[in-house]
Amino acid sequence: MPMTCRLIALLLSLFLVLPAAANPALEAVIADHLDQIERPSRRTVEPLVAQIAATGPEGLGLLSAWAGRALGVTETGRLVIVAGDGATDAVTGQAVRGADPKMLRPNAGVRGVIESALVAGEVSSPDRARRAAALASIARDGTPEHLAALRAAAPDPDPALAARRARIEKLLAIRFDADPAARVAAIQDMAGDVGLDFRAALNPLLATRRVASTEEPQGANIAGELRVGSADFPREAAVALLTAQGLIQPRLTAADQRNALAAHIVDGRVGGVSAAELSDPQARDRAYEALEGAGTVPPAATEAETEAALADIRFFDIFAEPEAAVTDAARAAQRGAEWRLVAMKGIDLGLDALSLASIYFLAAIGLAITFGVMRVINMAHGEFIMMGAYTGYVAQTVIADRTLSLVAALPLAFAVTFAAGVVLYRLVIRHLAHRPLETLLATFGVSIALQQLAKNIFGTQARPLTAPAWLEGAITLNDVVSISTIRVAIFGLALLFLGLFLIIMKRTRLGLEVRAVTQNPGMAASMGINPDRIAMLTFGLGSGIAGIAGVAIGLFAQVTSELGQQYIVQSFMTVVVGGVGNIWGTLAGAGLIGVLSKVIESFNPSNTLAAQTFMILFIVIFIQFRPRGIIPQRGRAAEA
Repeated sequence: MPMTCRLIALLLSLFLVLPAAANPALEAVIADHLDQIERPSRRTVEPLVAQIAATGPEGLGLLSAWAGRALGVTETGRLVIVAGDGATDAVTGQAVRGADPKMLRPNAGVRGVIESALVAGEVSSPDRARRAAALASIARDGTPEHLAALRAAAPDPDPALAARRARIEKLLAIRFDADPAARVAAIQDMAGDVGLDFRAALNPLLATRRVASTEEPQGANIAGELRVGSADFPREAAVALLTAQGLIQPRLTAADQRNALAAHIVDGRVGGVSAAELSDPQARDRAYEALEGAGTVPPAATEAETEAALADIRFFDIFAEPEAAVTDAARAAQRGAEWRLVAMKGIDLGLDALSLASIYFLAAIGLAITFGVMRVINMAHGEFIMMGAYTGYVAQTVIADRTLSLVAALPLAFAVTFAAGVVLYRLVIRHLAHRPLETLLATFGVSIALQQLAKNIFGTQARPLTAPAWLEGAITLNDVVSISTIRVAIFGLALLFLGLFLIIMKRTRLGLEVRAVTQNPGMAASMGINPDRIAMLTFGLGSGIAGIAGVAIGLFAQVTSELGQQYIVQSFMTVVVGGVGNIWGTLAGAGLIGVLSKVIESFNPSNTLAAQTFMILFIVIFIQFRPRGIIPQRGRAAEA
């Protein structure tokens, strides 16, 4: 019994001393391919890398160290991973003391193969971030090995990553699957998709090359036969293709032929043809052919030879993809994608137009109050927009938090511009009542003065009015349709002020008095309403709303002293086209001008000035037929 116990203890001690074989499969691969690991070749290393990756986490760790040039081999043929001053066994993970390994330096091609295998292995990582990074890497530069890895990997527990992986798998199947039926199925599953990645996967399948042949190419996937002289295949292109394929000699022009013949006339003859006969094209061809046969001139195709070749030879577009079923499915999917793309572009254009209309409406709603209700032509309206933008900038310099500064800027801008509007009314507007020309000139002078004051205070450089983080970026539906978050917020702000305006005008004492003064100032005064006070508050309200519009516009436009001038013309057009004195008309006018601007601009996006010119011409013509706007004011206010 004591002898048996000592034997067991000895065996246990020997087992503990021996190195642990943590991964026998990896150890076997290393033993069989150590020479190839030390001296890898890009052409032959792929199967070895695949075997190492298949051995599990230890194999992936070895590959990672190999690609990072942290893998070395000792004199005894042991692979170690070097990290700083220490080294560990690449198979067991145990520390190796006193190792002086020879570091392995794989070239860029070998590292590319290793990194591709590592990415495929990361698809099954328990870390979500690593799985997402692996999918992003595969989407950028996928390979057939990646397709196999995606199919072999366990389902992803994250729904978003699972959907992303399924999409990438279909895209890789379209490109690399050996089974044509699987490629067709993947194309049909994604039919109607307008994503750039799907369209990029279809393009190589539909790539063609042009060939010239006396007969239809056998076994080729023919896209179509070309007709010489058509718009897609002019005669010059056919001749160039024949020359490139060596079916005819380089073409001989009439001028080159005449020059060559003239240079070889001897005793009034050239190539056995009399010089007197060279006025005949056929005689010139015979003479040149004789010179070709003698080696005097370089070979060239005459016009007759070129015409004969064009008559005898057929031209075809051949798909680079040999499987007709795949190209048929790709063409059908591409046609569907093109139609859907047109629809998506229309939706995107509509969203842009809606966004622009909301900006114009927000800029014009204050003018609709002052100009539409009071009949005051306020040329300084744009400067109230500018004042609101600068108020937002000042608020942001005082309050570091962007969200808080924006929340503070909106009421502050309203208060500042409301006060400025009241001052302008008391000092200028009230003294020029019912004198529109003088009002126009006076407010134009005020506009110039306010611009110069802004330059003196803030300088001529554009000032930043930065949006909060939650307003940055865009709402993206797909690769075509997207709209910035700021514009969505401005659209919501425009709807908010439309609702506030309607509440003020329809549900408040101020709104009742404004409507009374607008319809009949004398009668309103006899009822105890002060028309001058109501006009002052109305003008201040319109100016305050312009200030809030300035804060919103300043979030995406440059805040300068000329900011308001960019919107004053559109604001007046919005009010006049929609119908003076009618808020619904202002909304309709903003929509019309926004849509018209974007539609015209879509024909030539690089020339916005031309779009504005055509828009103004259209509005001038429109006013000729509807001088009172889209929704004209009715009742006594319209007769005033």
